[in-house]
Amino acid sequence: MYVSMKEMLWHAHDHHYAVMAINVVNMEQVKACIESAEEEHSAVILNISPRQMKAHAYPYILAPMVKNLAERASVPVALNIDHGVNIEDINTAIQCGYSSVMVDASSYPFEENIRRVRAVAALAHAKGLSVEAELGHVGVAANADGQNADYYTNVAQAKEFVERTGCDCLAVAIGTAHGSYPKGMIPRLDFERLTELKETLQMPLVLHGGSGAGEENIKKAVACGINKINVCTDLMNYAKESMLKVLAEQPDIQYMELNEAVEEAMKDFIKSYMRLIGSNNRYIFEKDNGPELD
Repeated sequence: MYVSMKEMLWHAHDHHYAVMAINVVNMEQVKACIESAEEEHSAVILNISPRQMKAHAYPYILAPMVKNLAERASVPVALNIDHGVNIEDINTAIQCGYSSVMVDASSYPFEENIRRVRAVAALAHAKGLSVEAELGHVGVAANADGQNADYYTNVAQAKEFVERTGCDCLAVAIGTAHGSYPKGMIPRLDFERLTELKETLQMPLVLHGGSGAGEENIKKAVACGINKINVCTDLMNYAKESMLKVLAEQPDIQYMELNEAVEEAMKDFIKSYMRLIGSNNRYIFEKDNGPELD
């Protein structure tokens, strides 16, 4: 089922679990994500950032591929532009058939952030797409960003922001950051702030920078109200390590077989993560009776 993020994230909100949002740049990653979702009876979101759109995952190629596979799937699949800063990139995603958009105006002042998100929401909602926004700022892990309270989402501002923009879910800053953390570092997350945000907003909340945050942090974040977790660096690193391992063990392996081996390895990672955040076994279909939602 090819859907927007809205329904699946509200289901996750109501039933206290989270959905993976996985950055993809090629066919093997797309297949690994959707096949994992089907095998785990889980919803899944595929993310493509503007940088990835321009360097690897050309939207006019990948979006139809995702849609074709999603429409054949028995579980909900969404395609989302990740960190759409420029309206041109968001428009490209909409024109290419994405089902959801994230508008990231978090680096702008509060009023400008609201103005930009409200404009995108009006455009996207008219076409049946869901809209994610960000308040606070999720920085870069290598710089130890995200540990600075100045970046954190302000609860009172978040309430006003959601009311004025009409966004469907909100990415909050509670201490995570994008990319790889310095070796040995596990971020300290502000769970008290997250709990307060959830109680105040009563809507699906998003965690960016899920890679490298540690399993205990991830599980607690879900328990405190996170319903969408973005995963990019962890899967990319896992795929690379799997490829190197296969090549070391089978230096004469054919290219097609190498792709298949890495795809299967990615599925192991994805399915394990789905179980970690509780999205598995949420969409089990009984013959002729439609979906049985846990």
